[in-house]
Amino acid sequence: MLRQQDVGHRIVVRRIVGIREGRPQFSDALGELVELSETHLTLATAQGPLRVPVAQVHRAKRVPPTRRPTAAAVVALERAADEAWPAPTRGRLGDWLLRSAEGWTGRANSALPIGDPDRPLAAAVDAVERWYAERGQPALINTPLPLAAPVGAELDARGWGTRPPTLVQTAPLPLLVSASAEALPADLPATANDAANAPADGWGSAVVELAAAPSDEWLAIAAGRKGGLPDAARHVLTAVDQVRFAHVYADNALVAVGRGTVTGQGRWLGLSLIEVVPTARRQGLARRVIHELVSWGASGSATHAFLQVEQRNTAAVALYQRLGFTTHHTYLTRVAPH
Repeated sequence: MLRQQDVGHRIVVRRIVGIREGRPQFSDALGELVELSETHLTLATAQGPLRVPVAQVHRAKRVPPTRRPTAAAVVALERAADEAWPAPTRGRLGDWLLRSAEGWTGRANSALPIGDPDRPLAAAVDAVERWYAERGQPALINTPLPLAAPVGAELDARGWGTRPPTLVQTAPLPLLVSASAEALPADLPATANDAANAPADGWGSAVVELAAAPSDEWLAIAAGRKGGLPDAARHVLTAVDQVRFAHVYADNALVAVGRGTVTGQGRWLGLSLIEVVPTARRQGLARRVIHELVSWGASGSATHAFLQVEQRNTAAVALYQRLGFTTHHTYLTRVAPH
């Protein structure tokens, strides 16, 4: 049977659709699993979303993607993602990257084992452990799969732990521009320029602004989500040549934020820290943030967008799927034993 780890992956479901002459009749559905609850599962199929009661599921399993990205494509995207989330302290083991940012987020405080470490694999892992020990940090290694499967096998043998899987998802910008625009409520202003004609109360007064630097209020929301904001975090957030910070205001209060970057030789728009305050959720504000950042990226050289989302965050995975994102590859953050 399916588990939460299967959300975001391609699955096949055999479901009971009726009874004929005392025997169950079955129908098969193939698609990406976007939601799994105790009562229902939801697939994104070629014909559109399909919601299936668990009681009707006869059999379900994960199946391989229609095609896997090449190793070169995974490496290029991982390097673009690294540029979009730049750790202030960095080192190298051959092609491998070593990154530290005062412990702020796993991505900025982990080794990225892509390419040749210029030494045997066991010696490379030893060197990673020493590098982080010298900085008083636990050793973390992000392993893109299946590219870094040999690294994962070495870490398994050493007893390293595993954090929940993260999906690296992508979408072409023309699709995102169209999908995010269709998702916008018709009675809400998209940008500050539209706000003058909006109603004066409720969510009709929400305004989206893009800025080259985050406001103090923006940083406070990010700190609340990430558990603090050390000096290194400000470097991670701002030390990118092309970056925009989305601010959504309603009744003079900041209610939603987001961050967009353009990296990877100008090809990739990276979306991160899409956050809506609890009192403003379920109003379409996350889609509005994404729409503005996507429009900004599309106005330049970017052709595709990417984001990284924990596989267990089913609500976010479902939103991104509706906008056109699909899983490019996954990665596991591996943690050295104490």
